[in-house]
Amino acid sequence: MSTNAKDTIDISTMETVYQKPITLTDTPMHYCPGCGHGVVHKILMEVIDEMGIAEQTVGVAPVGCSVFAYHYMNVDMQEAAHGRASAVATGVRRVLPDKYVFSYQGDGDLAAIGTGETIHTVNRGENILMVFVNNGIYGMTGGQMAPTSLCGMVTSTSPYGRDEHTAGYPLKITEMIAMLPGAYYVARHAVHTPTAVRKLKKAFKTSLEFQKQKKGTCFIEVMSNCPSGWKMNPVESNEWMEKNMFPYFPPGDIKVPASMK
Repeated sequence: MSTNAKDTIDISTMETVYQKPITLTDTPMHYCPGCGHGVVHKILMEVIDEMGIAEQTVGVAPVGCSVFAYHYMNVDMQEAAHGRASAVATGVRRVLPDKYVFSYQGDGDLAAIGTGETIHTVNRGENILMVFVNNGIYGMTGGQMAPTSLCGMVTSTSPYGRDEHTAGYPLKITEMIAMLPGAYYVARHAVHTPTAVRKLKKAFKTSLEFQKQKKGTCFIEVMSNCPSGWKMNPVESNEWMEKNMFPYFPPGDIKVPASMK
């Protein structure tokens, strides 16, 4: 590399186009290459940083790929048993009513072992944000079939594809949540394109603003890929998600208050 003075770049004259928020740690990434979890972390922490609420925020993460969240999110974090994040978040919120509280859960956690906690938390209208990352598979434990695995989807426990006659149909947990009176704002987004990322960021910010107003439960599903579990490269997995998962789990607002219509 040249060391001539004329080759030196004066960074003081350069415009900053992006700066890592203080709400993200400098921890090396644990997630598989191409996984959407890291993007979701980044967006959520950007919103918390921009709103200036890092010191007032508590996150709850359970078992599964979601468990890594406390490595990267530079806010107060509490780990929960598998499926119990919404119950723990309820306790945190009731003891510390002035805090912003969110749970961060995957589909195997929230829509399987945690279905009961999920339904009753929302039915009570607990004033929290529930972030639900859906990649249609158990990513951490070996790629098993999840409640949200599509019909015909090949997993380690459905090598011939999910058979709805024996395993039932993929669970549309977000649509179920939207029917409950305690759900104030319910939406489904993704992180596979810049446009999708911007929409998700707006939904996160809207949810935390509603929480400040004590409106009830905000529930945001995030469609994500799982290159390792799906046995695809990141580009293929994003294309597969858009072609196969979006028709069954269409992105967009599912339940919005009258003020947003």
